[in-house]
Amino acid sequence: MTRARDAAGFTLIELTFAVMIAATIGAIAIPALSRARGAAAEVSAIGSLRAIHGAQMSYATSCGFGYYAPTVSSLLTPPSAKQPAFLGPEFKNDNTARQSYQIRFTSGTVAKEAKATCNGVAAGKALRTFFVGAELQQTTNGMAARYFGVNQSGTLYESTKRIAAFYTGAPPSPAKPLR
Repeated sequence: MTRARDAAGFTLIELTFAVMIAATIGAIAIPALSRARGAAAEVSAIGSLRAIHGAQMSYATSCGFGYYAPTVSSLLTPPSAKQPAFLGPEFKNDNTARQSYQIRFTSGTVAKEAKATCNGVAAGKALRTFFVGAELQQTTNGMAARYFGVNQSGTLYESTKRIAAFYTGAPPSPAKPLR
């Protein structure tokens, strides 16, 4: 004799089957989500480097008489009350944490002959060179360890190792230009 199934519930086999499907979908989706987070962190780091580099270029052409700001704080100081700062307020100082990266600004050679700038940097304090690096602080699943850097030349570099500050030419291998 066959027993009629209770219409209000699921059998153990049906429930097991549903859990297996959910686990399979999760196993596929979670690594993809981790890779997407890693890619977003890299894009944010690259954007930060471009923002600081762009601010330095704007500073040099409009305020620094061809020289660069000695600190990120200098880029946050507007040239006048009616003009905006060269860089956004998300950068507080020379070292800023952004997602999984530490963005670090490093001053290069000081230009002793530099004039006082339009936003209060004293004479002889502006820079000829600078470097901005993005150092990976923590990795997540599916995220390759990539580090980034740029100097006054404007070429962005990527590497599988931390890029030491460089002010001329290209950084040492394994760093290569970002495509």
